[in-house]
Amino acid sequence: MNVKQARLLHEDRLLKLANVTGVGTGRDEHSGEDVIVVFVTRKVPLADLRVEDVVPTELDGVPVRVLAIGEVTAQND
Repeated sequence: MNVKQARLLHEDRLLKLANVTGVGTGRDEHSGEDVIVVFVTRKVPLADLRVEDVVPTELDGVPVRVLAIGEVTAQND
């Protein structure tokens, strides 16, 4: 399964996890491989998360990366 297919398959479930604000695709800056990127308001230690809110490290063979981006708000022009 390619990265876009995996993202589409899992996006709705990922968006329901605590602190998740978005899901996309990208390239790992170290390995160069395609990854699913999960955007969160802030990174939380694994021990502080409920089991059902843990972002998996891989989905259908595609690596997953978590990127903290802070609070997302709409901007007025």
